[in-house]
Amino acid sequence: MNEVTTSVQIVLAQHCNGYAKPRLFGGQIMAWIDIVGAVAARRFAKCGVTTVCVDNLTFIAPAYLNDTVVQEARVTWSGRTSLEVRVDSYVEQLNGERKMVNRAYAVFVALGADERPAEVPVFTPETPEEEQEYAAAQERRRIRLQR
Repeated sequence: MNEVTTSVQIVLAQHCNGYAKPRLFGGQIMAWIDIVGAVAARRFAKCGVTTVCVDNLTFIAPAYLNDTVVQEARVTWSGRTSLEVRVDSYVEQLNGERKMVNRAYAVFVALGADERPAEVPVFTPETPEEEQEYAAAQERRRIRLQR
């Protein structure tokens, strides 16, 4: 089964805008996405990685000051030297209930010791959900290559 990498943050004042009810900056959640996504990519590739793009980033709901943000990252596709990672972000209530606030797909390139692109293992979907994500990732890749 595809390993899930998890990150947990508490939204602090420095992460928020200045509204009366402070909301988490979109750029802050993007930074957290990049970090947890890179960790998932590094674990899969067994080497360093660099971010190529965030292909799709959807803000579904806000996160506010003092919310707990939980992020789950998993590989959805791999090519010869690149891989795609899906990162789901949730606000977790004190009772453990979670509400999705964000979903992003990030593409990374593996780097060898010489900092040149390095080959990555083949990602093989094992569940129906992974097969669906893999097919969608291939379509996102096709669209990226057309741009």
